[in-house]
Amino acid sequence: MDQRPPRLASLDVLRGLTIVGMIVVNSASYLHYVSGYAQFAGLEHAAWRGFTLADAVFPAFVFMTGASIPLALAARGAPEQGIGGLDGPTLRRLLVRSGRLFLLGLILSNLYWMATPESVPFRPMGVLQRLALCFLAAAVLYKTLGPRARLILAVAILALYWPLTLLPFPDGATDLLKPGANFVGWFDRLVLGGHVYVPGPLGYDPEGLLSTLPAVAQALLGVAAGEWLMAPQSRNGRGALGLLIAGTACIAGGLVWGLAFPISKELWTSSFVLLSTGVALVLLAGLHQALDVEGRRLPGSGFLTDFGINAIFAYSLHMLASIMLTAHLLKIPYVWATPFVGDRAAALIPVAIFVGLIWMVVAYMRKRGWVVKV
Repeated sequence: MDQRPPRLASLDVLRGLTIVGMIVVNSASYLHYVSGYAQFAGLEHAAWRGFTLADAVFPAFVFMTGASIPLALAARGAPEQGIGGLDGPTLRRLLVRSGRLFLLGLILSNLYWMATPESVPFRPMGVLQRLALCFLAAAVLYKTLGPRARLILAVAILALYWPLTLLPFPDGATDLLKPGANFVGWFDRLVLGGHVYVPGPLGYDPEGLLSTLPAVAQALLGVAAGEWLMAPQSRNGRGALGLLIAGTACIAGGLVWGLAFPISKELWTSSFVLLSTGVALVLLAGLHQALDVEGRRLPGSGFLTDFGINAIFAYSLHMLASIMLTAHLLKIPYVWATPFVGDRAAALIPVAIFVGLIWMVVAYMRKRGWVVKV
């Protein structure tokens, strides 16, 4: 008898929405900085504090990484979670998978360094590197701690990260409203040296070392959401309601906490974690009710599922193929449309074409049943 949990369409669609969002944000930013195209403010990351549409994308991916863990491990027939649930083969499998993901991140983060190492510094951290660390930590904790203990740990990490950012550091005064002027940024400068993403005396890395701790907490919140979706009560509508209540509470908590602990993706503050997790939970609640409970087919759900099933592959492909955005053929529709719709809207046309080209690849892969797992 097959004991594997059913594949949840809501997770694939939200994961796909997250990947498409990352591709759109990165592509619009690439055209803005490389080709000088105009850009909507919502597609730009907040300079240091604040929250834009672009800021919601990456943390949603971290959250979804955690949410997929209970279903993925259950599908493999791994032992139940709880103390003593992490056996040797499972640990080796988790280490290998996270290692491959980290290595892939190193390659993608350093494409320009590999081409011109004399002009671009090597960067050890990055998006996939953070995902790898969050996945490993959340998966190991899922196998070794119970649900309540994991939630307590997540809350403790978020609570303790606040005073951690306020610790004094040797080369300046702590000011959470000033980029890099905090203990977390100083630690990155100390350990990573000139390899931080933002250079300078107050340089820092938005995917740095200590700021990965609250990201791990966010992945653990995702694990809790994944467990909730697997529970029997989630199949009759109570699951969506629970996610909606939790999401609303997280959004409110993040906004209130943000009055004292600034909402900052660059520092990955605890208030930012709550706010971005809340947004992801609300979206997941709506998708779960519509797709998993009611069995409806929402417009665009197939398109997003194509991306969601091969999420890491789609992300990697867009990184490798981003040079296409500057091609002359993609500039023609931008120039043509600018007088009619304005430069900001016209700049999204090459981005939409680029997303469409990637979709053609992942749609073909889904049709053939090809799933690339890192």
